[in-house]
Amino acid sequence: MSSLNFIGGEKGGVGKSVTARALAQYFIDKGQAFTGFDTDRSHHSFTRFYTDYASPVLVDSYEGLDRVVDAFEADPDQNVIVDLAAQTLAPISRWVHDSQLIAVLSELGIAVNFWHVLDDGRDSVTLLDKLIDTFGVPASTGSSPNYIVVQNHGRGSDFSLLTESAALAKARGAGARMINLPALQDASMRKIDHHSASFWSAINNREGDDMLGLLERQRVKMWLQKVYSEFDSLPL
Repeated sequence: MSSLNFIGGEKGGVGKSVTARALAQYFIDKGQAFTGFDTDRSHHSFTRFYTDYASPVLVDSYEGLDRVVDAFEADPDQNVIVDLAAQTLAPISRWVHDSQLIAVLSELGIAVNFWHVLDDGRDSVTLLDKLIDTFGVPASTGSSPNYIVVQNHGRGSDFSLLTESAALAKARGAGARMINLPALQDASMRKIDHHSASFWSAINNREGDDMLGLLERQRVKMWLQKVYSEFDSLPL
């Protein structure tokens, strides 16, 4: 099955781009074709790290967003990753509803996955509730999205606000899957970000005085393995 993956969370700094980058590396390492789109006008984080796979797209025009779906006409068997900037739910939801996107892609056998990446703050929980209200619960027609709730342990350690919330109960009632994104050591992540390196490059590139050392590379490799074990349970 092909999949369209919106990596969101509505809130800045929760780790949306890191999740998108990890998913990109997952598809690469699994030998699965994918195309990436980056909606962040300020930083283009996804495009910067996976230049050969991702390109910028504007969310404030239907013509721009239509490019996301047009990718499936070029290769219907691939996956698509859309790294959503903060506060993009409104234009995305208008486009999804006006285009009957979920029903159209369901007929083509393409899963639509809305990823909600959270830190351990209350705002992330509130925004999860808003996401479920926006796109609804699974319908008997089968034309409903999948929800993937991502607890980012790189952005928090106590997710009790989420686990005890009515928002999570609503999400689970909508069939949401919950996964954990483990934390990667800050020093290693800073080096990777400084070099705009893919995770593969971070593990394999040994050139340069400030590249990752032997044990740092091993820790990144182990981190990816943990992330992949979480991704393996998802409709990708």
